Order: sequence, then C-alpha cells, then structure tokens
Amino acid sequence: MHRLLAALLVPLVIAIAGTHARASFSYSVDLSTTLEPSATLNPPTNSSTGLARPLPFGTATFTFNTVGSVIVSLSFIATINNLDFTGNQTPTDLNDNVTNAHIHASTTLVPGTNNTAPVVWGFLGSPFNDNNPNDAVVTPFASGVGATVSGKWDGPEGNGTTLFAQLNNDNLTAGRAYINFHTVQNTGGEIRAFLAPIPEPSSIVMLGTGVGALLTYGWRSRRRSR
Repeated sequence: MHRLLAALLVPLVIAIAGTHARASFSYSVDLSTTLEPSATLNPPTNSSTGLARPLPFGTATFTFNTVGSVIVSLSFIATINNLDFTGNQTPTDLNDNVTNAHIHASTTLVPGTNNTAPVVWGFLGSPFNDNNPNDAVVTPFASGVGATVSGKWDGPEGNGTTLFAQLNNDNLTAGRAYINFHTVQNTGGEIRAFLAPIPEPSSIVMLGTGVGALLTYGWRSRRRSR
C-alpha cells in the first residue's frame, strides 16, 4: 500500500509544481542592513553630524508575471523606512540620502550571505535599466523619512544581461539575487534582501488536499482489506 501511495503521490507533486511554475506568483521579503558587506555585517548608520541615525528597514513584494507558460516580467514594490529619497527628508544629514538601487545577481552568489554580485538591473540612479518602458516610480512618504518604490523588469531589460538570461540560469528563482539600496554613506549598499521565492499558498493548499486524499484512500483501502 505504501508503494502505491508513493506511486500516486509523485505524479501529483510534479503536476502541482508544473502548475505553479506556469502561473504568475508573488512573494515578500524583509530588507535589512545585516547582510550588507561590512566587517560587522551591519553598515554604520551615523549621520553626517556624527550622531547615530535610525536603522533603515523595509519590505518588498516581487511578482513574476506570465503570459501562458512564459515569465515575461518581474514586478516589485518596496517600502523603505529611514532612508532619504528626496534629499530634504533629513535636510541636515547627507549620509542617509539614497543614490542608487538595483537588483544584483550571480551564479556563484551564495544565498543568504553578505557576498556581493554584479548589478543585473538598475531601477534608481545609475545604472538605470527600467527603460523598456520606464516603469520606475518613487513616492516619498508624505511625513517621515522613506518612500515606496516600484518598478517592472521587462524581458529584454538588464545591465549587460536580460531578465530572460537571469531566468534561464535560475539566479532569480534560486536565491542568487538580491535587491539593494545604496546611500551616500554606504556606497556598496545599506539595506538589502535576497529574492527567495516560496510556493504560493494555493499550491500548498492543493498539495495538502492531494496528500490528504491519498492518505484517506490508503486508510480506507487498508480497512477494506482487513
């Protein structure tokens, strides 16, 4: 009976995984300073006057958009706190001014580490690659320090690469890419998060339903055979 269940379960999992791969899906990540490349794994966040400033933090949601079975773009929206996106949110402090923001990726990047990787797509500052068309929008907070930033990485866009190339080598789906916001003080990056897709809740529910059905079938079959 266990062999029968296994034989039924494997195709089910494969089918669900295939359905998941063909559907648009979204996931969210938390941005922090802890993975930035510095000796302490936490870039200094002093103001230009020498005083400590609030630690930046944020969240980002990424959506792989598909047409049929093909991923055609990657959309994101990020909310970043305690970084100055206008230069006037903290007018007496230049250190927290955002200069650039990108997605970095490499086939040799170790997920979840403070290693660095080349820019593969820039959406703020330089390089700027969200230009086919330009979808980048920065909306500074009406009060407080920070902004909401959104953009869409279309298939042919990229910095010496393309979205399609980064999908083909699995960088964007295997955790070998990160979103990074750079500031005056921390030119190598002050706040980042790795792109780490997880299954959609609907896929998890489908999988749970399928497994439950198989287990129920096995339990009933076992009772009938007694």
